[in-house]
Amino acid sequence: MEDNILESIKKRLGIVSEYDAFDDQILMDINTVFSILHQLGLGPEDGYNIDKTTTWRQVINKPRLNMIKNYVAMKVKLMFNPPASSFALNEMVKDISEIEWRIKSEVECYGE
Repeated sequence: MEDNILESIKKRLGIVSEYDAFDDQILMDINTVFSILHQLGLGPEDGYNIDKTTTWRQVINKPRLNMIKNYVAMKVKLMFNPPASSFALNEMVKDISEIEWRIKSEVECYGE
């Protein structure tokens, strides 16, 4: 996965890097997910502000939190372009819930 957050999320959404028509919407969704992560106990006191240049290394400083990359990607996909199939949608929601639980557990056990 690329280090730039926006570019890596676009890649997961199937959007080529050069196509920027949806960048503002995707960034809004990314920032929404990072607000959720802040409510789960992650990040600086004031929260995150992800822009076009923000990298994963700037927001994830511990390898044990790498699951955040997948969490952000799945949550953004769910907001931006959810699966058409109810089965796929339910599986994605289940996977997101499990990662969310694991993030909460990680924060409770070890702090950020």
